[in-house]
Amino acid sequence: MIIRPNQHWFLRLFDWHGSVLSKITFRLFLNILMSIVAIIIYQWYEQLGIHLTIAPFSLLGIAIAIFLGFRNSASYSRFVEARMLWGTLLIAERTLLRQLKNRLPEDKKSHDEIAKYLIAFSWSLKHQLRNTDPTDDLYRILPREAFSEVIASPMPTNRVLLLLGNEIGKLRLEGKLSDVTYRMLDNKLDELAHVLGGCERIANTPVPFAYTLILQRTVYLFCSLLPFALVSDLHYMTPFVSVFISYTFLSWDSLAEELEDPFGTSANDLPLNAICNTIERNLMEMNNQKPLPAPLKPDRYFNLI
Repeated sequence: MIIRPNQHWFLRLFDWHGSVLSKITFRLFLNILMSIVAIIIYQWYEQLGIHLTIAPFSLLGIAIAIFLGFRNSASYSRFVEARMLWGTLLIAERTLLRQLKNRLPEDKKSHDEIAKYLIAFSWSLKHQLRNTDPTDDLYRILPREAFSEVIASPMPTNRVLLLLGNEIGKLRLEGKLSDVTYRMLDNKLDELAHVLGGCERIANTPVPFAYTLILQRTVYLFCSLLPFALVSDLHYMTPFVSVFISYTFLSWDSLAEELEDPFGTSANDLPLNAICNTIERNLMEMNNQKPLPAPLKPDRYFNLI
């Protein structure tokens, strides 16, 4: 995620990092080449009676803009839902640990054990969504026996949640928790399970491929033929106008494709590392553990991963 300080609107026009321009530069260069070709062969194909007008492109452009708007809305709604799920994760984990500490203020061992499982759950979920190896993070957080069991599971995040439930269940069997208190804590475990399922649903259900393919084919065909419709009126100004129009459509398409998977590491994806770091710092501080991990900051390109 791009985290930039406030800046003047004029300076923002020239921002490079965080925009999708770097991803579509080659496609815009191809549009410039098509514009140059249109200028060079304009006299030749006009003699053959071939003449493209701007009218069909105006109608097609409106249709493409509407469909791109729908696709961007669908992609952005996935991003918003993903952010809400991770916000729920933070709230549920802090609340669960607070409730446990309020009910068992002297049981510091249980506080530490439960906090470790909660922290491990968030980091494991992050690795699951990004298809990365969770071994290092789980090894430094979990007890050795629990680590071996989790890392051997084909679904480590769900296994962490199961072990967390077992720890709370042990407290109930030992008589340390009443039925009411146990139900309160179990409700927070249910929230974590809903977060896990919601994130899996987003990660495993992409926007239908056929919808994306049709839209991209239409956009690329539109941008490729546009210079031939503009050249009769604009002549040598054709590359500038054509690239500007193409930039609008290609940027929307590229941004929608990026937001479709909000759990990645692209510039406009969720900063899952920073969120997990925040969760770890919060839970450790609640247990009065020091030193706390350093908060993650945006890099020199303003990107917070």
